[in-house]
Amino acid sequence: MSKNKKQIRQDFRDECLWRDNYSCRGPGCSFKSSSEKAEEDLDVHHIKNRSGLPFGGYIKENGISLCERCHIKAEKSLVGNDQTGDFSVNNLYKIIGSSKEQAIKASLEIKGL
Repeated sequence: MSKNKKQIRQDFRDECLWRDNYSCRGPGCSFKSSSEKAEEDLDVHHIKNRSGLPFGGYIKENGISLCERCHIKAEKSLVGNDQTGDFSVNNLYKIIGSSKEQAIKASLEIKGL
């Protein structure tokens, strides 16, 4: 049975939050939540814009857990096309041990949308 979009999005959030140990992975941030409160306390940011990846990039290779403050910084960096700052696409990929290429490959493997 294939997954629907809602389930794929939830799996994306759950996988990223778990991988990131329910903590903000923003550079220099030490905010930590709990598995019970992570949905309230943390956002899962698409490192590469969803429109830039096949099937919306709902894969852990393209997501990073961020507190509200860091999420705002990451969004500003993405919109401003910052290639070198702490919240640049390449740096966020590095933090989670991924890359644009890995995210594209994982996105192409999503089935059932």
